[in-house]
Amino acid sequence: MAVINLKKREVECKIVYYGPGRGGKTSNLQYVFQNSRKLMTDEMVSIKTKGDLTLFFDFVPMGVGKIKGCDVRVQLYTVPGQVKYSSTRKLVLKGVDGLVFVADSLKIRHEKNILSLKDLAINLQGYGLNIMKMPLVLQYNKRDLASDGVPLMPVEEMEKTYNHQLKAPSFAASAVTGENVNATLKACMVLTLKSLKKEAGW
Repeated sequence: MAVINLKKREVECKIVYYGPGRGGKTSNLQYVFQNSRKLMTDEMVSIKTKGDLTLFFDFVPMGVGKIKGCDVRVQLYTVPGQVKYSSTRKLVLKGVDGLVFVADSLKIRHEKNILSLKDLAINLQGYGLNIMKMPLVLQYNKRDLASDGVPLMPVEEMEKTYNHQLKAPSFAASAVTGENVNATLKACMVLTLKSLKKEAGW
């Protein structure tokens, strides 16, 4: 839930990157952080396991200027993708305003994408939220691996499989090369801020 302080003219919202383990959530935030330093208001925080997987979250506070005279700050988080960190994923979702679902394009990761998307919907329900009504953007990550001959799901198939009901904006991307990383975040921020404007009655 965004913090809207009209007295101080401040709006703070939370965007969470969700998806299966090793799908590229952390790489997305690292790219944004390294290439948008002038927008950052603090340092990036990462807590990792021995396997270099995100355990709790990455956090990148961003200032994005003013809307209706209010200073807007966006907090970016990722959740741990591993199944055993289910409770942590739900905790990170608390107070979420917008979502980026990072799907792994590798064919062998299809089932994990499905399970993670279902997990997201269930965890949102726990907070009384409906995935169909949330500001949500899908990202089909790791498209750069096609040049290495790695078997990837075609984007059209991913769109049909994951986005048929959601009908969310979607991007074929590579968090490693930066392809559509910023476009994904921008689309999510636009949806999130539109939702907040409606909510706040601006």
